[in-house]
Amino acid sequence: MKNMNQLMKQAKKLQEDMGKAQESLGTMTVIGTASGDAVTIEMNGHRKVESVKIKQDVVNPDDVEMLEDLILTALNDANQKIEVLIEEQMGKYTRGLNIPGLF
Repeated sequence: MKNMNQLMKQAKKLQEDMGKAQESLGTMTVIGTASGDAVTIEMNGHRKVESVKIKQDVVNPDDVEMLEDLILTALNDANQKIEVLIEEQMGKYTRGLNIPGLF
């Protein structure tokens, strides 16, 4: 029974530590870019887009598709950087665990 109590304490501590790490992700930001820095997207660790910046010289009313592609590229770049950030922050708690949909 003593081992079970110790295990429960460890699980509670792990849960608290993971909660703190997940909360801190919201304060971290990454910048996704496309075509150098023609389009930049700032995103926090909770995958909330904080800002989108588009340089005026890439805005061409006759080629909206290009601008859409640049925005998509910058967004995907930011998302990939968030994946790395999440792994850095949460990986130490989830390493070896295969919990689908956890993050």
